[in-house]
Amino acid sequence: MSAIAVVRNAQDLLDEAGLHGAFLVRNLDTGEEIGFDADTPYPAASLVKVPLAVAVEERIARGELDPATPVDVPPGRIITPGPTGLSRFRHPARIAVEDLLYLSTCISDGVAADALFDLTPPAAVAAELRRLRIDGIAVRHRVGDLADTPAERLGPDDVHLAHSLAIGAVTPGHGHPVAQLDVTRANSGSARAFVDLLQALWRPSAIKETAAARVRALMGDNLHRQRLAPDFTSDASRWSSKTGTLLHLRHEVGVVDHADGQSYAVAALTASRVPAVAQPGGEAAMAQVARCLHDHLRTGALPWWS
Repeated sequence: MSAIAVVRNAQDLLDEAGLHGAFLVRNLDTGEEIGFDADTPYPAASLVKVPLAVAVEERIARGELDPATPVDVPPGRIITPGPTGLSRFRHPARIAVEDLLYLSTCISDGVAADALFDLTPPAAVAAELRRLRIDGIAVRHRVGDLADTPAERLGPDDVHLAHSLAIGAVTPGHGHPVAQLDVTRANSGSARAFVDLLQALWRPSAIKETAAARVRALMGDNLHRQRLAPDFTSDASRWSSKTGTLLHLRHEVGVVDHADGQSYAVAALTASRVPAVAQPGGEAAMAQVARCLHDHLRTGALPWWS
């Protein structure tokens, strides 16, 4: 089956699951890639915690930050479903910078991320990406600045209304009345930009190797394994990734390292047209699409539906 046919079938599968999106898979050694809509920007949601981790680790490597420095963090006191870690704490805590990196990257703790943003503000993270020559990812806000969505002001039985607003109000130019979903105002990036970032982390680049190794390890310890991980984790491969979820958006970017030495970066950025919080079928479809693109690139294998 040709790459064009594989992509067309992948898009059909995504559409059947109620999703549209941008996917890109790249062989990190040869540069070969396959995907679709890879240059379309999407709101980054929690994917922004990867460039944040890179910027903080670069500052640690330069001696500007001490990873053992304790930081006093106020409790998040969030009671709505979804947020993790310090976001749900009820009392203040004192946590070292290095441990905040773990909480922010591995369990996607928004309060921990904002404690790191207090040390390295969004403008400084954006400047770090420019210095490292990583283009296409806009870092404009702390996580908390864009976490107050309509869903937080509705009861559990009415959250679907926030999803309906998110789905129905998008403009043709990817604008949105909800600031968190407007790519011109939110933290944002394309599938290609995130794959470029993964390339810089997994292969020699301007990122210091000590910083890159630490971010790779953090992504390898990601606790959110429900999305692409089931299709990429095995005894002969290691899946390292970061997820991002915001209203109808479901993303994941990561790298699968195979035992034979080959590595593939994967970016899956999606938006659902189904106004529901839990969409396991959509997440399974994301994984199937990503895996079929990966398999075609790696072995020329036909997708399971052929």
